[in-house]
Amino acid sequence: MTQKSALVTGASRGIGLAIASRLAADGFYVFGTATTQAGADRISESLGSNGSGIQLQLTDAPSIENALQTIADSERKISVLVNNAGITKDSLLLRMSEPVWDEVLNTNLTGFFRITKPVLRGMFRERWGRIVNLGSVVARTGNRGQAHYCSTKAGIEGFTRALSMEVASRGITVNCVAPGLISTDMTKEISDRGESDLLSVVPLGRAGTPEDVANAVAFLVSTEASYITGQTIHVNGGMYAP
Repeated sequence: MTQKSALVTGASRGIGLAIASRLAADGFYVFGTATTQAGADRISESLGSNGSGIQLQLTDAPSIENALQTIADSERKISVLVNNAGITKDSLLLRMSEPVWDEVLNTNLTGFFRITKPVLRGMFRERWGRIVNLGSVVARTGNRGQAHYCSTKAGIEGFTRALSMEVASRGITVNCVAPGLISTDMTKEISDRGESDLLSVVPLGRAGTPEDVANAVAFLVSTEASYITGQTIHVNGGMYAP
């Protein structure tokens, strides 16, 4: 059986790295992306013979073309796409500049469109594929200072549902995983008091791990999830129940 390949964006650390590592452990050859060459090198070192890192900037069309050409040159075909890369620059709306608004939407939402469209063509030809988009609990709950970020994550859920309907007949599933409070470099910056306040609304009483999210992604790209599409899977310890 030919080894399937996966592309995971934003894979140099945190949730993205956990997803890339899990998929590699599950037998995929994994291409992980980072915005810098140093980040791409860290991915290659982490994955070893099971994958490689590629420099990719979702806001730059030539960068995407170069990354996809690198994959094509390897003679591997992408069967699984995990759209994980994203940014946030917190600011109350009254203080938010239009360039900051544009940057977050351009990366987190338009970036998904830019990378998904060309990868999807190959899945159409193979009549099989798995796409998993990383959303967030804040798409449903909202969050102060993140009007732009919440908008992108809500948009990702809509993007997931619409695309799933368009590609289902080709054997392609499209789903969304929405993490809640996950212990990453970003959450480590939260003060002890702030973390305590956040955990008070998590029934399980702890922050999740990147591996908790990776487990959900691994399930959705597996054959066991072949009849699941257009869905948002919440990984949030019970802090939000749709």
